[in-house]
Amino acid sequence: MDVLFNSINVRDLLSSHDLDESSPLSAPDLRLLIDRLQFQSLQIKSKVQAYLLSHHADFSDLFSRCSESASRSEQISDSVSNLLALISDHPVDAEIRDTVSEIEKTMKELKAKRELLDLVKVIVQLSERLNSVQEDLKNGRLLSAAEAIRDLKKVVGTVAEEREPVVYGLLRKEWAECFEEIQGILVKFMENAVLFEREPNKLRVKLRLSVDGGTHGVELHTIMEAMDMVGILDYGLAKVADLMIKHVITPAVDCGSPISFTEDTNQDSGQKTQMILKIVSCDPKLEKDDVDIIYSKIIMVIKFCYKSICFQNGSWMRCFGRLTWPRIAEIIILNFLSKVVPDDASKLADFQKIIKCTSEFETVLKEMMFISASDNKDERLSNFAQNVEVHFASRKKTEILSKARNFLLQCDFAVPQYMRTSPKLKYSGIAEHSSDHVVDLLFLSERCVVSEAASQLMALVHQTLQDVCLSSVKVALEFYHAARDAILLYEAVVPVKLERQLDGINQAAVLIHNDCLYLSQEILGLAFESVLPGTVDALYRSEFPSAIREHVVFLDMAPRFHLMAEEVLQRQIQLVIFNLKKAIDGADGFQNTHQMQQYESAKFSIDQVVFILEKVHIIWEPVLLPSTYKRSMSMVLESVFSRMTKDILLLDDLAAEETLQLQRLIHLMLESLSSLLESLIIADQKGTSQEGFTHPLDLILSLNKIRKLADLLDMPLKSITTAWESGELVSCGFTPSEMEDFIKAIFADSPLRKECLWRIESANF
Repeated sequence: MDVLFNSINVRDLLSSHDLDESSPLSAPDLRLLIDRLQFQSLQIKSKVQAYLLSHHADFSDLFSRCSESASRSEQISDSVSNLLALISDHPVDAEIRDTVSEIEKTMKELKAKRELLDLVKVIVQLSERLNSVQEDLKNGRLLSAAEAIRDLKKVVGTVAEEREPVVYGLLRKEWAECFEEIQGILVKFMENAVLFEREPNKLRVKLRLSVDGGTHGVELHTIMEAMDMVGILDYGLAKVADLMIKHVITPAVDCGSPISFTEDTNQDSGQKTQMILKIVSCDPKLEKDDVDIIYSKIIMVIKFCYKSICFQNGSWMRCFGRLTWPRIAEIIILNFLSKVVPDDASKLADFQKIIKCTSEFETVLKEMMFISASDNKDERLSNFAQNVEVHFASRKKTEILSKARNFLLQCDFAVPQYMRTSPKLKYSGIAEHSSDHVVDLLFLSERCVVSEAASQLMALVHQTLQDVCLSSVKVALEFYHAARDAILLYEAVVPVKLERQLDGINQAAVLIHNDCLYLSQEILGLAFESVLPGTVDALYRSEFPSAIREHVVFLDMAPRFHLMAEEVLQRQIQLVIFNLKKAIDGADGFQNTHQMQQYESAKFSIDQVVFILEKVHIIWEPVLLPSTYKRSMSMVLESVFSRMTKDILLLDDLAAEETLQLQRLIHLMLESLSSLLESLIIADQKGTSQEGFTHPLDLILSLNKIRKLADLLDMPLKSITTAWESGELVSCGFTPSEMEDFIKAIFADSPLRKECLWRIESANF
């Protein structure tokens, strides 16, 4: 039968085996293929027939077994049908089902009653256990009561749950009452066990305490164990910790009232009943470098607590340490370590002894498990001591800023008396004069009068930067920030302190301008010191620690002070201009000056203007730089002359006498201001190297105009026309419309006036 299961390759039936698989078959090949397939089919049929004949017995046995199986299946089907018919006629299954359901219901009720009974038993047991706690507390069995409280806490819990039995809430409430009761008893025991007696000045620890005045007592160790078991050890030791800090640790660290400690014991029947720590005053006062003595006293106190209160139990001692160590460390730092921080960088090396003693002190505390051996946060003293450079720098920074603040607050910002009485000193020899008020401006090649506060402030900054060159990176960084902050203090303090002076015209305000200009120049010197070889500043950057050399920045502050200087100066100029305009307003536009009353009013206004300008001259000239004084005073004079010229040119009908009076007023004002104008020429001579102007009065554009206006007031019409055509009036600042209005106001209408007006209008410049 294998031939039936083997595949027949069609191409094997062909005579040609070298045909391509993709090529089509020819008609002869197809006929040959059909013949051979028929022959192959006949062979397969003969083989199948031969196989069936040879296995006839086997196939007969197989078919007989199949017949028997089919007959048995019919018999079973008939039996099942009979059984179902029998059951349906008699419904026993319904009775069985009802019986089973009733049994299940009964079993569930029985199970619920058993669970309820178990719950009642548990509740009864818990209630009895809570009652036993009360009995244990009455009889002094604290450990038994504490153990019961601890176990009951796990059962009843501390927080109510949803849909819990009401009785659980009652049990929890009863447990809370028992907990509060045992907590109060244990805390009261601790208060009675550790006492501080002021008169003999000693700490007394009772190792055995009586219960309600009875003969039997409770060991302090038992009380500690009970508190630990209940979970209130930190609460019970809190008052003991406060007592130790207040009466024992704080006096031990106080160098002003030195004390020492001695231990003593009281015994009864050969057993220790009390431990006593006596506090004894010492005659010699402790010095700041007696660090080992201070640490040894604190170690003695902590060892006493370790033995007499915590009974050398590590977990108890750790709890006591958590309550006391942060405050002990703070007291030691505040009362001792912070006070021994060196005041000078050269003494930092001597502080190494304190660092070593501090590390050894904390190692002893770790051995007693007073502080954690794995938590670096508990190494508070070592961290502080090892950062002594930062603390030193912080203290020095505070001192630097305090000095800077005192300089600014104590300075009166007044010009020295010799400069007030002899202002020409400024131009006759200030460059050679030596004073704290006279300083060099690095980028202007001039000397400037400044306040004592400004010179002292920059001296302090330079000294601080010199300290930066000699310090470590941490200290140098703090000193650098101190230098910056000291400079910025001027910006924060002075405008507030001298607010009233800045709102008026006075030398203090001008001095602030000079201070800000000086500070901006000095800051630029610090920023560009590399391009200023030979100066003191050039020494700094190269000597700074390399780690901060590229991070030191001063340039950002220079524009702030330069802007502040300009704002103060412009504020002064605007105040002066405002007062001058107010004075000129009193002249009422210089109208009707041919009338005596109006002339006197105008003359009074001129006198006020001269007075204000002379006052400003006296205030500004001794203090301001020549170039600044010339520029500022020119702005003020320009506002005065332009305003007067404008008012006079706006007059529309002038009598002959009125023109003469106006001319007299102008001459009077110019003559009164001659000394002030002379001061501008002197200032220009001192500032020629900085300014490029050929003459200082060129800055006052309206000066020539008002002078020419005085000439025009009594000049004939032809001369006025000739002066206009020559360009002289145009060079003085007159416009065609102004000249036309001026001629119409002075001269009556005539052919000559019309010709002059036409010539003025026709002139082309």
